[in-house]
Amino acid sequence: MLHSSFPVAIIGAGPVGLAAAAHLVKQSQPFILFESGPTVGTNFLDYAHVRLFSTWEYNMDSAAKSLLLKHSTRLPDPSQLPYGGDIVSEYLEPLAALPELKPSIHLNSHVVHISRKGIDKVKTEGRDQLPYEIHVKTLNHGIQQFQAKAVIDATGTWQNPNPISSGGLALPKEKNANIHYGIPDVLGADRKQFGNKRVVVVGSGHSAFNSILDLVALKKDFPSTTLSWIIRRSRTEEVLGGGSNDQLPERGALGTRVQDEISKGNIDAHVSTLIQSYRLNEDGTNSLTGVQNGTPTEIGPFDRMIANAGARPNFEFLQEIRYAFDPALESVSELAPLIDPNVHSCGTVRPHGEKELRQPEKDFYIVGAKSYGRAPTFLMATGYEQVRSIVSHLSGDEEAAQRVELNLPETGVCRVNPLSIASRSNDGSCCN
Repeated sequence: MLHSSFPVAIIGAGPVGLAAAAHLVKQSQPFILFESGPTVGTNFLDYAHVRLFSTWEYNMDSAAKSLLLKHSTRLPDPSQLPYGGDIVSEYLEPLAALPELKPSIHLNSHVVHISRKGIDKVKTEGRDQLPYEIHVKTLNHGIQQFQAKAVIDATGTWQNPNPISSGGLALPKEKNANIHYGIPDVLGADRKQFGNKRVVVVGSGHSAFNSILDLVALKKDFPSTTLSWIIRRSRTEEVLGGGSNDQLPERGALGTRVQDEISKGNIDAHVSTLIQSYRLNEDGTNSLTGVQNGTPTEIGPFDRMIANAGARPNFEFLQEIRYAFDPALESVSELAPLIDPNVHSCGTVRPHGEKELRQPEKDFYIVGAKSYGRAPTFLMATGYEQVRSIVSHLSGDEEAAQRVELNLPETGVCRVNPLSIASRSNDGSCCN
């Protein structure tokens, strides 16, 4: 690899970005890491109150654990389920504070532009011989420029939530105070905003499940709270997961508990429903308009709306980088056949690494949740395997880069849509 005196640049100080740093330390490779937030793991602090469904066993990277143990840092019990806040306080902060990592981590540093030094994306001749030039907006020093021999984009998708409208267009008043993105702290700091209110949750993933179950629990103290749930699928069973067949028991239990609450009448589920717009009523509530089973419908009014409709990647700072993504999922192109929910909903993707993650721009990689684009089902352990393989490649160890070192827990779900098989290859997926 050229420009060996330059560091590898990592963007994002979440679990996968810091794992990349730990693997680079292991390989004695210099790195520089930029995090736009004021601390490592900023996104996890948005849902610090949420218990994850995967145990610590799947949430800590091997190279990171080795570094922590080298400094006699006590590791969490691998069999326990952490909260989002625990990921930061018990793992990411101690890791980032290690002397091998801390000097190279830049907080409050927002990457706004990346290019090859001195040229735009059109020029090809000599391109691979030039270092990357990274423009970073900092709190105290304005825009600073850094150079790197490789770039690993681990920025995730959490900060870019999808709109609630079925067509993906942000509605004119979608930023009003009644809409809450992410997973609000319904049982804690946000309880007064939701207690005894008419609430609707939009979305069908695990974030929605957590929001729904917290709202059901809130009804014990605020019995006038009402809860509606809007999904696009025709049956709630299609989105609730593998239940007792899931190899991560807590993940399976989330869907089972939601189904139980539906059966008890605590959740008013609206299936086959596509939201087109919403209306702000004179009393400050909102009503949703759309189509249900092909028929125009209006649902509401609601005092609060929770948008758990997934997220999407941000490519704005990559405009002068030659990158490619799947046109449907916006995932890394080679991953799309493995994770496309139009084809299968297994939720378990075979381990993959540097080869599948290569971009047209040499030594540039998109990893972690961002590598999945708009697709759900991402596990931290998948990102750890991605960066282990990439760093092995950047360090010249091709045998390690191609080796698989990860077994992922199956979800217990494997529905295949035969109408979509022709457009996607399922080779190597769990649905074979």
